[in-house]
Amino acid sequence: MLSRRSLAGLVGTGLFGAGTAAAGAAASALVTPARAQDASESAFDRIRRTKKLRTAAVAGGAPYYQKDIASGQWRGFYVDMAKALAAELEAELELSETTWGNAVLDLQANKIDLFFGLNPTPKRALVVDFSVPVFSNAFTVIAKKGFAPKTWAELNSPDVKLAVDVGSSHDAVVTRLCPKAQVVRFKSADEATLALSTGRVDAQCLILMLAMTVLKKNAALGQLVVPNPVFATTSNAGFRRERDKTLRDFVNTWIDYNKGLGFIRQTIVSNMELVGVTEADMPAGVSL
Repeated sequence: MLSRRSLAGLVGTGLFGAGTAAAGAAASALVTPARAQDASESAFDRIRRTKKLRTAAVAGGAPYYQKDIASGQWRGFYVDMAKALAAELEAELELSETTWGNAVLDLQANKIDLFFGLNPTPKRALVVDFSVPVFSNAFTVIAKKGFAPKTWAELNSPDVKLAVDVGSSHDAVVTRLCPKAQVVRFKSADEATLALSTGRVDAQCLILMLAMTVLKKNAALGQLVVPNPVFATTSNAGFRRERDKTLRDFVNTWIDYNKGLGFIRQTIVSNMELVGVTEADMPAGVSL
């Protein structure tokens, strides 16, 4: 059987009638499979070919993500992890901006290769893939002064107004645990916090890491409450759904390896300190 290179040579020397329609058809047949292969290129292969790893960050998501307004530079523990992952892949990190609610859409649209900071839910698992957990995070609320709910049952009342950022894990958990409450949905977590500060809502649902950061910036907002029973989620990386799982498998290995080395925990703790939060601020009985 002739190889593609041999076949191309025969076409070029005229053995198939150079300059005829047959020659053109043969040459076209050689090009088509290559184009089809390019169209189905996996995320891992594209990263290795272009030497670029595409991910996104969320403004106002410290200590996960934080954007310096003056310089436009990003920092945060997921930024540091993404940089380390890119270096492992021998690639340059490309950061775009997104929201917690839009991250899945960005993955589906192939705008980014992966996104750190997604909580795996059955609904999301229908459309994207997830890595192994990076760390665990409890769901909490920041309650206004004078409001001190101890349980989710106390929050599940028609008299309670709860703020969440739409499409987030906060939205999902409040929708499930507090169906009787007045759930007020905002475009971003920052807008939900503003609603709490202006007295339009009674509490804001946030995962522990974000809640501690918000209260460090403005202790007058209220108090941190970890409602009982304690519900927690994991923070994972998300990937566009594709047949080739090489990128997901590589990232899983990278996460487990760096957990074992202590890099993941060190990166989280050091970035918490950048926003004034320490391990000592963690509520009793709750850990990463």
